[in-house]
Amino acid sequence: MISWGLKSMKKTPQKMNDKLIGIREACEILDVNIKTLRAWTEKGKIEAVRTGDRGHRKYRLSDVHALMGIDVEEQDVVDLPIAVYARVSSHDQKSKGDLDRQKARLLEYCALKKYDIEYVFDEVGSGMNDKRSKLKKLMKLASDGKISKVVIEHKDRLIRFNYNIILMYFNSHGVEVEYMDETLNKSFENELVEDMLTLMASFSAKIYGKRSHQNRKKKKEMENAGK
Repeated sequence: MISWGLKSMKKTPQKMNDKLIGIREACEILDVNIKTLRAWTEKGKIEAVRTGDRGHRKYRLSDVHALMGIDVEEQDVVDLPIAVYARVSSHDQKSKGDLDRQKARLLEYCALKKYDIEYVFDEVGSGMNDKRSKLKKLMKLASDGKISKVVIEHKDRLIRFNYNIILMYFNSHGVEVEYMDETLNKSFENELVEDMLTLMASFSAKIYGKRSHQNRKKKKEMENAGK
């Protein structure tokens, strides 16, 4: 669980209105479970806003940021454009049209929501690779205050692990991350298996490489001792 100790973060202009987010999204940002967040609400640590006929519990994004220790300055509301990001892990998936179909689903989703799309990124690369060029461009747009929202099909399209860290990065710049689906479909599950196998192969190679280096060093030392 992330321990919030971010009071030293510099102030970042908030170029959006004080939006309301659902309890699940608030939990993801804070990296706590729903039971904990509800307990905090009851203790007055954070205020919940009741919306709709059923009184669904929502939270102000500024309150969530304040709880994390992120200081933001409320400014005039500026309607910034939306960025769309699509990713597949392999060129084989791209050649089969998976990337194009994913991008089409995202654009259709944004059209239904009437989002103002200005940036569309599609990329081939592992979700474990944090040096993807398009992801870097997306993060630069956020830090420059040029977008208000990033739309992805599923949260692992941005990054395979440590999603909350990258989510915190975007939120700290006043950028919301919105994803279409809560659960992975089978093609994404296959990607996860491939990434895990790649990770295991990488660690194995490092272990064997280190062991081989140690054996060569030991052999050389024995040869020198024999001389």
